[in-house]
Amino acid sequence: MTEQPTKRVHAFVSGQVQGVFFRANTRAEAKRLGLKGWVKNLPGGRVELVAEGPSWAVNELISWCHKGPAYSRVDKVEFYAETPRGKYDEFSVRF
Repeated sequence: MTEQPTKRVHAFVSGQVQGVFFRANTRAEAKRLGLKGWVKNLPGGRVELVAEGPSWAVNELISWCHKGPAYSRVDKVEFYAETPRGKYDEFSVRF
């Protein structure tokens, strides 16, 4: 069995994404996909996240971020590829 290629992205999500459980739902989705990393609110209303894991799973999470959870409104998702580092043990919410 071949190992899946690993991918890491650093993303910023804009819109109505704070106060609508975006972080908690992002964490749940990332855990469901087996990803590691973190998500946090930023001053100014955006959400920032770093996700690392199999390429297909990272792509799924980015697709999910474009719609977000119920009650959110996503206007823009910016994401940048980074070199996978393998430095996270789980996917957490940062404060």
